[in-house]
Formats: sequence, C-alpha cells, structure tokens
Amino acid sequence: MSTNPSWILRSYPTAMPSVENWTLEDGPIPEAADGELLVKTLWLSVDPYMRGRISPAKNYATGFKLGDLMRGGGIGEVVASQSPDFKAGDVVMSDYFGWQPFSVIPAASAKPVTTTGAPIQSALSYLGMPGLTAYFALLKTATPKVGDTVLISAASGAVGQIAGQIARIKGFDPVAVVGSDQKLEWCRELGYRTGVNHRSSVDLVADVATACPNGVDVFIDNTAGPIHDAAMLNLNTFGRVVVVGTIALADRFDQPDIGLRHLRRTLITRARIEGFLLDDHEGEYEIAIADLLSWYKQGLLQTREDVAEGIETVPHAFVRMLKGENFGKQLVKL
Repeated sequence: MSTNPSWILRSYPTAMPSVENWTLEDGPIPEAADGELLVKTLWLSVDPYMRGRISPAKNYATGFKLGDLMRGGGIGEVVASQSPDFKAGDVVMSDYFGWQPFSVIPAASAKPVTTTGAPIQSALSYLGMPGLTAYFALLKTATPKVGDTVLISAASGAVGQIAGQIARIKGFDPVAVVGSDQKLEWCRELGYRTGVNHRSSVDLVADVATACPNGVDVFIDNTAGPIHDAAMLNLNTFGRVVVVGTIALADRFDQPDIGLRHLRRTLITRARIEGFLLDDHEGEYEIAIADLLSWYKQGLLQTREDVAEGIETVPHAFVRMLKGENFGKQLVKL
C-alpha cells in the first residue's frame, strides 16, 4: 500500500455524531522520527469516551481540533522502529493509533501485546481498558459486599459484560439494564440474575424495583439519563453510584444535563456518588490483568465482540456504538 486513507475531523457534532463529521482523506505513509514507531494497524477500538473528544467543550481528555486526524486505542505491528525498546515485527498497543492503516505513535505510549492464550484483540477488551474499568469501578470504587445487589447499565457492552461477570464471580447479585431482549438473554447467560430492557419499559422505575426487590446497593452507571434516575429512586441506604460513562447524553453532549435532581434522595440514603476515571488506578493494572486473565483461562469470563472490517467503517462503528446498536465490545479489524 502506497497510500494511507485517514479519517479527519471536519465538524463538531451538535447532536448525535454522524459520519458526515469526518472525511476520509488519502495521504502518504508517514515516517517515524526519533522515539517513534511506524505501525501497521491490525485492530482499532472505538469507545464512548471519544464522544467528549469531538466536542469543543472542556473535557478530562484533550479534544480534537477541526482538521485533526482522529486517534484512539489500537493494536498494530511495528513496521519501523526509532526506539531501542521495539523492533520491526513486534505487536504493540497504544492509545495514539490514528484512524488509518499506518500510524506513527510515540514509543513511550506503546505496550507489547504478548501471547497470553487469549486473542490479541483482548488487549482492547477484557484485558484492556473496558475490562480494567469494570474491575476497578466495581471492586475498588463501589466496594460491594457479598450478596449486594449490583445494578449495571449498558450491561451487555464492553464494560458491562465484564462487570456483571466479576460481580457473579465475587458473590454479588448482578442485575442488567440493556436495550434489547436479545442483549438481556446474553446477560443471563453471563450470570446476571435478571434484568430490564429499558427500551421496551413503560415504567423504568417500577421495572428496576421488580428486578431489585431488595433495592439497589451499587449502581455501575455506564449511561446516565433516565436509567440513572430509575437507579437513584431504588437506591438503598448507603448505596454507592459509580459514574463510569454518560453515553445516553451523546446526542446532546454540549447541552446542560437536565433531569431529576436527586439531592434529597442522596441526603436520605446517605448515598455516595463518585466519578470514575481508569487512569487513577494505573499502579494496579498488572494485578487486575492477572485476575482477568486467570478468570478467562478458567472459563469464568466470556466476552462478545462486535467487529466491523475495513478503514472505511471506523466512524460508522463509532456512531452505532454511541446509539447502542453494537452487541458487545465494538472493534474495527483492518
């Protein structure tokens, strides 16, 4: 390949992003400078956090400017190395992969993808950011006790499918909130006791109450929006809410998050509501990965992937993930 088709951000979305916010532009294959790697992309990950990076609003991660190459998590094979730490042929992962077949990434950002007995793309899924998020959000931030009811939104997604299984492994009582009956059936196969299809629900508060007859002790909030409200209205005394994501707000990201105010409910229940960022747990990644890999090898951890193929599909995969149309971890294979 002598060209390198790349997705460039051309406009900020004012509602739900669409493919028209990007253009696919051809260019030459870049060259690595000192301290950099030229990599051939094998897998790209599209994730909810990237919605915040295509907005001019202030965010916890640096946003993209108009005209910028889109970047995110990926796995690739080193083609040329300008670093003593890597050589051609090494397979690495990084958060600096461009939405393009060939990328130059900082060697300092690259981590080797080693043979673990799991598929290499698992480094972008249950052995990577989603799995680590599920692990730390549940076990370190929420700190459930055996028997606690753990309600998880987007329960069949990249984070939710792992969080529910960890809850099952640890003796908690996992309950799913998903967007289809098919996803709900998958969650039951994973070990969720029961769940709610929020898209078909007429009274979400009542349906969560039915699914959680003893109330909600822990809510892993991957969505925000009406599901958050239903969880709060079923929250037990000293309940814990971990805000992991706000994908339900993807179509109004730059607008105020207007909904029910739960201050009185928070006061009465003495609930703890805490935002979650994975980077806060970086020093413990290896421990978590060892646990996740052990559970996978024991057959205790299953995952489902939703794979698009080809560079031309990347923004389509991103948008369908934001809309909840994916089933499992959304990946793009090049």
